[in-house]
Amino acid sequence: MAEVNAVNQHTMKVIARIESDFKTKFGVPRQSGLVPELTARVVFEPAYRDPDALRGVEGFDRLWLIWQFSESVLDEWRPTVRPPRLGGNTRMGVFATRSPFRPNPLGLSCVKLDAVEWDAPDGPALLVSGADLVNGTPIYDVKPYAPYADAFPDARGGFASTRPDVIPVEFPDSLLGRVDEAKRDALLGVLAHDPRPRYQDDPARVYGMAFGAYEVKFRVADGALTVVDVTEGVAT
Repeated sequence: MAEVNAVNQHTMKVIARIESDFKTKFGVPRQSGLVPELTARVVFEPAYRDPDALRGVEGFDRLWLIWQFSESVLDEWRPTVRPPRLGGNTRMGVFATRSPFRPNPLGLSCVKLDAVEWDAPDGPALLVSGADLVNGTPIYDVKPYAPYADAFPDARGGFASTRPDVIPVEFPDSLLGRVDEAKRDALLGVLAHDPRPRYQDDPARVYGMAFGAYEVKFRVADGALTVVDVTEGVAT
């Protein structure tokens, strides 16, 4: 493992935190935008709740969030990681992946700006969709997405050049009915991307995932995910 040079260390300020339906990292989409139905709020820390700081932001459809992998901070780093896209068993260089296990645990997400909540009690806040952040994740910066500079649709994507496959989701009506209608499409989208670790494939195992106010239990067998129970009352 390479030695870390402690010179030129810098401290960054947390300017905001995310409010999302993910209490833990299990189930969080592996990239932003994969489940566009997911909604979240970017709530600024009191020192940064200045409307002037967001002047003009409503003119952009999308934003970049720079944030911390707060549940994956390590004292050491390794030069290779195991990307989920390769089944979780093949090692690649950390700088060729978006793994959370990095020398600096920084994440980068492109989200859709749905609205600016200018008059919210904790506002101004940003209502966004497509975020892939655990509830409470610290955010270091918000930047506008500029299509002319940020979009390169013909660029090579290495081992992650295609959108990940989704799997069928069997969600009995009796269980789906327990979920707030406004949350159903987002939950179905999350489940369709198979939240399990890529190296696990036990068809008899029941997995539990916290999503908003619910605990969702499911199995995956023969290439399909089946929800077996939904319990309400889980704190977000």
